[in-house]
Amino acid sequence: MADRIELTGLECFGYHGVFPEEKRDGQRFIVDITCWLEIGPAAAGDDLHLTVNYAELAQLAVDVVEGEPRDLIETVAVEIAEGAMAGFDLLHAVEVTIHKPEAPIPHAFADVAVVARRSRRQRGEAQFRNA
Repeated sequence: MADRIELTGLECFGYHGVFPEEKRDGQRFIVDITCWLEIGPAAAGDDLHLTVNYAELAQLAVDVVEGEPRDLIETVAVEIAEGAMAGFDLLHAVEVTIHKPEAPIPHAFADVAVVARRSRRQRGEAQFRNA
């Protein structure tokens, strides 16, 4: 069983959406990231190099959300998840949730969110299928 690091409520401003006004005006997005990894060695040695630096994780998410506009928040979530798996070798898995609280929905709603999950096991299976 892996431990986890959670980064929640990271606010970013981006220009994602399928409507022209979303690309023009932009809006607030909120990102939650959960990372699964073994933190025992980092804790035992009090060593940042043996865990995920959550400041770097946050910067990765901000760079994607505030970067190139995408039509879908699904794309944004997957880019962050795959970037985390590629950039942090210690991760067993990662789950990224993108919240779009001001989504253009003509009804009262609390939240719209997309969740992308990636793991080393999934990546290995995908590589095997593509071989």
